[in-house]
Amino acid sequence: MINKLEFAKTIVKEAGSYLREHLHDQLAITVKTNPTDLVTQMDQEVQATLVRKILEAYPEDQIFAEEDELRAPIHFGKVWVIDPIDGTNNFVTQKEDFAVMVAYFEEGLGQFGLIYDVMRDHLFFGGKDFGVFCNDKELKPFQNRPLGDLLVASNVGMLKSNAWGMADLGAECLGIRVYGSAGISFTKILSGGILGYFSYIWPWDYAAAAIMGECLGYSVLTLEGKEPNYETLEPIMMVPTCKLDEIQPFLTKGKDA
Repeated sequence: MINKLEFAKTIVKEAGSYLREHLHDQLAITVKTNPTDLVTQMDQEVQATLVRKILEAYPEDQIFAEEDELRAPIHFGKVWVIDPIDGTNNFVTQKEDFAVMVAYFEEGLGQFGLIYDVMRDHLFFGGKDFGVFCNDKELKPFQNRPLGDLLVASNVGMLKSNAWGMADLGAECLGIRVYGSAGISFTKILSGGILGYFSYIWPWDYAAAAIMGECLGYSVLTLEGKEPNYETLEPIMMVPTCKLDEIQPFLTKGKDA
């Protein structure tokens, strides 16, 4: 498995290098499901390259990816989950705060995940057999503190409407951050700077973080506290497992409001 992880680190870093080299290229931007759900030719090129390299090296493996309707179910066989550019809107407008994300599963069990914060050159990687690292630094498990000492991250829509009690939870915490990228938000959690992240996201958005987070004392669940289905868009949170009992009442009250 270590060889597969090293292979994954190489191709993810190569994808990031390609994005930096072409950061200011003319972009062909397409709207997908709504005006803020964008895809560019760079998303498609990066994904196609990652898929090609994976299948050349491991032709029996399968792909679950954001673009091009590649949807192999992660519960069967050896499956790679790919998000070629997480935070496409940030990539288009800010040229920062976007990530390349890859996760690898065998028979539904996450083996390792990678989140590459491209512009900061921070590669988060790991799994249950490896530990979790940011570049060469091994990351530590969550250290419990009061909610009032911790930040949370979510999206503007949930905060504005107080969906799932997000504004109420944020008021109980030290503050709220909105990064515009699930991957970047997850790196803040893995680094210990953010308590948790709450949003409506897809499996390619949370798969890598779920694998790494479990090693550091975090859980990735739906906002109802259930296991994600790894198939569809769902309301998802990544939070310290030891904080679930404190956080869940905010979510339950917000849902019923």
